[in-house]
Amino acid sequence: MSQPTDERPAGSRARILLALMPLVIFATLAAIFFLQLSSGRDISEIPSALIGTKAPFHDLAPLEGATRNGAAVPALTAEAAKGKLTLVNFWASWCVPCRQEHPVILALSQDPRLTVLGVNYKDGTENALRFLGELGNPYAAIGIDPNGKMAIDWGVYGIPESYLVGPDGTILYKKVGPFDENSVKTGLMPAIEKALAASAQAG
Repeated sequence: MSQPTDERPAGSRARILLALMPLVIFATLAAIFFLQLSSGRDISEIPSALIGTKAPFHDLAPLEGATRNGAAVPALTAEAAKGKLTLVNFWASWCVPCRQEHPVILALSQDPRLTVLGVNYKDGTENALRFLGELGNPYAAIGIDPNGKMAIDWGVYGIPESYLVGPDGTILYKKVGPFDENSVKTGLMPAIEKALAASAQAG
């Protein structure tokens, strides 16, 4: 007489495994997220596949009516960054963190070693002009990106985002989220100094 078994059909086991799969995936992602939080790393400094590659500049239309020091601000093009150490800042008037970081961008625009360029992202002209009129204009050139096409090519996650671009057009550093005093000191400034040292050595 044969003994009864507890074995379930293969199809039943497969269904159980499929049912458990979302739970396993969630647990794995939660563990990764927890490790990132507990590592002490600044998760806003997200590595970019574009770092070390040529910056994908577009020739953008200007922000009509924008001025700086009494002069009209030109459009952002590849020529605006050519041969200069450049900080490209993606911003919009509707972006609350952009407003928070703006004083830092203004201060950076006073650094003679650096040219600050702005990409006005999915914004309205009047709102963008009001923003700059209220808070000041740090940008040597501004291009409007109404459909986000340039932002897509640069791998923008969400604004504000900023990219340090070397004089040869290579992306050197990426910052996701707003700059503050600490992120400038520990992230951007070392990248600027490294870029300037490499340029001096090459020259």
